[in-house]
Amino acid sequence: MSSVVAPPGRDAIVVPLPRVRVKLLVFAALTVVAAAAGLPGRLVVALALTSLAIPLAVLVAGGGRAARELLFPVRGNSPDSGLGHRPEQGERFVT
Repeated sequence: MSSVVAPPGRDAIVVPLPRVRVKLLVFAALTVVAAAAGLPGRLVVALALTSLAIPLAVLVAGGGRAARELLFPVRGNSPDSGLGHRPEQGERFVT
């Protein structure tokens, strides 16, 4: 018997966003440094196009939700906003 794996649903994000976000920030920083250092224009344009292609690739691979989460990450609870427990942890505590 062979098992068939269904593709992930539209709600599932198949792109590892934290890793991609770091790469996007690195390419954007390299673009700024290359432009400020006066490197050849072809190099600056190549870095800028790569920086623009990363969100586009995430959009194609993961949809609009993934692209929004890449560009606008959701912030977690800050340490001073209460206990800071995840919902799963809160279910274990009884008051």
